[in-house]
Amino acid sequence: MAKRGSIGANIKRFREDRDLSATELARKAGISKSYLSELENPKDGTKQPSADKLYLIANALGVAMSDLLGRRIIIAPRTQPPASLGEFVKAHPEVPEADIDMLSQIEFRGEPPKSLERWEFIYQAIRNSEAMDP
Repeated sequence: MAKRGSIGANIKRFREDRDLSATELARKAGISKSYLSELENPKDGTKQPSADKLYLIANALGVAMSDLLGRRIIIAPRTQPPASLGEFVKAHPEVPEADIDMLSQIEFRGEPPKSLERWEFIYQAIRNSEAMDP
C-alpha cells in the first residue's frame, strides 16, 4: 500500500518507480499530459481526480486505486465459513489462522469444497506448491 500522502505525490512516485515519463503514463491512462501534470504538481494542493480518472491512472500503473489514495483496501465483511471448513479446522488445529482465512475464500464453480477430504487435498496442494516460489 502507498504511504499516506497526496494523490498526486503517490501517482508520481508509482510512475517514477516504473520508469514511465509523464507522457507515457498519460498515453497509457488515456488522459492529457497537462491533466496528469496538474495532479502531480497541484498549484493550490486541492486538485483531485474523479474516480473514473483515478481508475484509469491506477490501471495504467498496475496498482490499486487505494494505493494512489494512500489508504488500505476496505474488504467486504466476511461471511460465515462453510461447515466443511470447520470440520477441517477441528481435524487440523495446527493450521495457522492466516491459512484458514485464505481457505475460507476458496470456491470451485461457485461453491466451497464440501468434504473434509477435499479441504485436506486443497490445503496439501497449496503447501506443496510453496517450493515452487523462488
